[in-house]
Amino acid sequence: MSSGTELSHGPTAGEYIAHHLTFLNNSGEKQADLINWGLVNLDSLFYSVMLGLVVLFFLYRAAAKASSGVPGRFQAAVEILVEMVSDQAKGMIHSEESRKYVAPLALTVFLWIFLMNAMDLLPLDLLPRIWEGIYVAAGHDAHHAYMRVVPTADINATMGMSVAVLLLCLYYNVKIKGAGGWFHELISAPFGNHILLAPFNFAMNIIEFLAKTVSHGMRLFGNMFAGELIFMLIALMGGAWTGVNLPSILLAAGHYAAGLSWAIFHILVITLQAFIFMMLTLVYIGQAHEGH
Repeated sequence: MSSGTELSHGPTAGEYIAHHLTFLNNSGEKQADLINWGLVNLDSLFYSVMLGLVVLFFLYRAAAKASSGVPGRFQAAVEILVEMVSDQAKGMIHSEESRKYVAPLALTVFLWIFLMNAMDLLPLDLLPRIWEGIYVAAGHDAHHAYMRVVPTADINATMGMSVAVLLLCLYYNVKIKGAGGWFHELISAPFGNHILLAPFNFAMNIIEFLAKTVSHGMRLFGNMFAGELIFMLIALMGGAWTGVNLPSILLAAGHYAAGLSWAIFHILVITLQAFIFMMLTLVYIGQAHEGH
């Protein structure tokens, strides 16, 4: 990933990174990359919804073009994905009725997160510069034209998805075991069904739900945020050009070599993180179907 931005007469390295790490939110002011219940990160919301619609269109087209004859490349690729997710769901969730809903959900989650992660492969300044031009044309200050294009590098987005998975787990716990059965499980496991152990059992189960939810969202966020930051550091190497001299030439060569190497490796990262999030979704929902 290259930057195309010349920094010799522009912002410092710190200002450049800080600008790229700031979300476009509904406050109109710069905010830190932390959960804030009073803010909506409009850029994360826009790109996540847009890519979600792309996934739905992709799956709709695959279903519309499906035939019993020799499949084309597009249909074959979708069938491979469907079979892969279906096989994983069968190994995790033994209820055929639940799999009718959970398997398509897992497939959608995998493709959606993959596309959101893949936004990191776009040139770093491409979409932010386009937005800056629109922002300035509307009469605003270019310094406040914030735009982040990787929704999964926003902890609010990843934690939102992990909370949604938690709610599904709670739903299936109640659906499969009944409200009374699930509550009995909360107070009787893992230490045993004894009245004196009930508070400790309940506390451990609540901690388990919270830990799984937090780690589920934080894992995806941490990997994508780190990858985005590395692309920014690589972009700074290319932006340090000061003329035809040895340091500038070496930095430019390092910029292209490191950018290409990291982009190729990052293809594995974005795919693996989407797969891990999908698999953990299946694992957690599968655990909701089982008793201690």
